[in-house]
Amino acid sequence: MKFRAVLTDYGVNLLDRRFLPAFEKIGKTCHILLTQHHVILLHNVLNTSGVQAIAQFTKEAIFDDYRLSSQYDDRIAFTVDLGLLSRALKSSVSMDGDLLQIKLVKKRAKITDRPTPYLTIESKGFRSAVVQDVPITQPMPRGEVEELQAALDMAQDLPRTLVQVPNLMQLHALVERLKNVGEVLEVGVTQYGDLHLQVSTTLVSIGSEFRNLRVLGVRADGNSIDATLNSSERLRDALDKSLASVVKVDVKQFVKSLQCHHTKPDASFCGIAPNDGCLLIMLQYFIPGTRQTDNSISLHYRLPVLLDGAN
Repeated sequence: MKFRAVLTDYGVNLLDRRFLPAFEKIGKTCHILLTQHHVILLHNVLNTSGVQAIAQFTKEAIFDDYRLSSQYDDRIAFTVDLGLLSRALKSSVSMDGDLLQIKLVKKRAKITDRPTPYLTIESKGFRSAVVQDVPITQPMPRGEVEELQAALDMAQDLPRTLVQVPNLMQLHALVERLKNVGEVLEVGVTQYGDLHLQVSTTLVSIGSEFRNLRVLGVRADGNSIDATLNSSERLRDALDKSLASVVKVDVKQFVKSLQCHHTKPDASFCGIAPNDGCLLIMLQYFIPGTRQTDNSISLHYRLPVLLDGAN
């Protein structure tokens, strides 16, 4: 089981300044899955509760000279402390070396000790090299790697309708205010391109409606909507016509998922999985300097639905 690669400047920027800070906002650790073609960060995907997050990069997006071999179909998976990895990466970058190499190693504190696995980051300069050792778990055995891969494959199913959400920072500020009202957030997505957010208690209901948003997937003609209907009536009418889905989620988990703004996406979409299985937030990134989707990077968050939240 071997892994060694050289981090590119762009790869350092993606991990150090964008994706690791975002993942640290939702958890202390994550799985890293290395394959022949991709590097994948996975948070909480083996659990059915809590926010799940999956970031996937092609190896060329962040590495040069990528070398990997494993008896498990050339797949290596382990768990790492995000804080330790982030600090080691920042420290290595600050050394301003000519080359930043990352690799898997095993070391012994004493000759009699069992070898401990590390993710080693080495900043190499002309006259010196600085090594940062980040402890990781023992690489996962084949059965656990396959379980992780199965969870990843299941998470690839997208909702039939995704609507582009407004500015993430503004949405985060809105939901932070709604969090002070109640613990359960009702989220509605219509094929007309509308997004409904509402928190209700026995005393008050408060929320917002975003209309005529960009739609990916199945879309309905919004011209047929009765102009006299209010927000709640429009959503109910769409539900009656099977043109909408509504779920309830933990408002604190929704706030957590909006920390994805740290990754600086160029577009963000929200949708509800088939059979109201979960709420999904999908992030889209453009090739720098263009309006073309960068297919080498993907990120999405999945929020579990509260049991009484399916419609």
